[in-house]
Amino acid sequence: MWKKLVTVVLVLMVVSLAACSSGGSSTGSGKKDTKKDKGLDPIGQTVKYDPNHLVNKGEPIDIEYWTWVDNDPAIALAKKYEKTYPNVKIKTVIQPWDDFWTKLPLALKGKNGPAIFNVHNSQNDLLMPYMAAYKIPVKDLEADFTSVPSHVVDGKIYYTDISINTGNIYYNKKLWKEAGLTESDIPKTWEEFTAVAKKLTKEKNDKITQAGFNFNSETYSAMIEGLNYQKGTLLFDKDGKKVNFDNKTTKENTQFLKDLYDKEKVGSKDFGTDSSQSFGNGQSAMVYKWGWYQGELKNKYPDIDYGVFPTPTPTKDTPFAYDRYNGESTPGINKNQTKGQQAVAQDFLKYLLANDDYSKQGALNLASFPTKKSLAKDKDILADPVLKALSNRIDRLIWPGAFPAVIESTSTQTMEDVLYNGKSVDQALKDGQAKIDKEMAKSDFKASESKYKFYNEAN
Repeated sequence: MWKKLVTVVLVLMVVSLAACSSGGSSTGSGKKDTKKDKGLDPIGQTVKYDPNHLVNKGEPIDIEYWTWVDNDPAIALAKKYEKTYPNVKIKTVIQPWDDFWTKLPLALKGKNGPAIFNVHNSQNDLLMPYMAAYKIPVKDLEADFTSVPSHVVDGKIYYTDISINTGNIYYNKKLWKEAGLTESDIPKTWEEFTAVAKKLTKEKNDKITQAGFNFNSETYSAMIEGLNYQKGTLLFDKDGKKVNFDNKTTKENTQFLKDLYDKEKVGSKDFGTDSSQSFGNGQSAMVYKWGWYQGELKNKYPDIDYGVFPTPTPTKDTPFAYDRYNGESTPGINKNQTKGQQAVAQDFLKYLLANDDYSKQGALNLASFPTKKSLAKDKDILADPVLKALSNRIDRLIWPGAFPAVIESTSTQTMEDVLYNGKSVDQALKDGQAKIDKEMAKSDFKASESKYKFYNEAN
């Protein structure tokens, strides 16, 4: 009798596991759908989504979508998708950032991982072995979205950018007005910027009490590639493997930033260690930050009346690139899930990409400019101060690829060596190059700079 019970239990366990690994196509919690014609209009431009069809042949199926973002626009759209297809249930699993990158790879290795998941390009090497290519023609994606060419791998797309961001100058409107400045004084060149920064600087007893410009903390590592790109100097060599850090342009731009403190006296290495906090406290008049800073100001420093203007350039001529950018990524499809789950995930993905609301809400949530071309002149997008500043520069932003973190960490250390440790610019850059070379020797990373539209204009 005991053996029979054990046998029954084992059989039930096998059946249960089989049901789990089948992706839910026979055990979905939704209702069978027999209505092919939904009476809805197709959406999208080139990438079109016609909702008048059955998903999974109308049979109930449950899939999971994993993300680390509480206000991920895919979550709200998943609810709308479920209303159109009552047989489909999309369970959203939100993991904290650190947990996400531990749990997701482990889940993707098996058969029970999420069918679709949020992607961050910094984890490209970790995720690519588990990702299925999009079943959307690359040429269609390129017709609707900017920056797609940078993500083509062997003629296929596994994810691309839904929005992109770069640095801008945030300025304190109250301090601006106190200095007698108006919008007509917004600088276009770095020379003009320096003059404005000097007007915004206050001193007492030879000590700065208000910085005109503050780049303390991570700002140098965030700025230096962009400053170099403005002068046509690439971050990588032509093979895309070796970092081009110790060069004439980096020396010029590093010296320029150092001189803003030492010669122009618009700020100081000793004026706090965190430029983000200093600006939020009303002690610094201008800072260079990416789109994330808008959210920080809203959450931590809601009383600061700030404006945003595009980062200045060496001259008023159009540069090789205004800055580098990084993107917020479209979702990935789990190639290890069942065919049924993958098919639903691909359908949901196409629904997201054809839907302007997905791109628009994601852009507004993260202060990142939408790559969807149909939104380039959207009034709500252009009403956002950060996105407005970016709007005329999108075509002249370059993506070097999701390069290893050692480049930014070493850049930060380089400027700290110059400002605090007494190293000359030449020696700091030389040491930085050596450290980067040593670490990059372990990496198979290859830059995407050659895919930039204006690559041939580089020095």
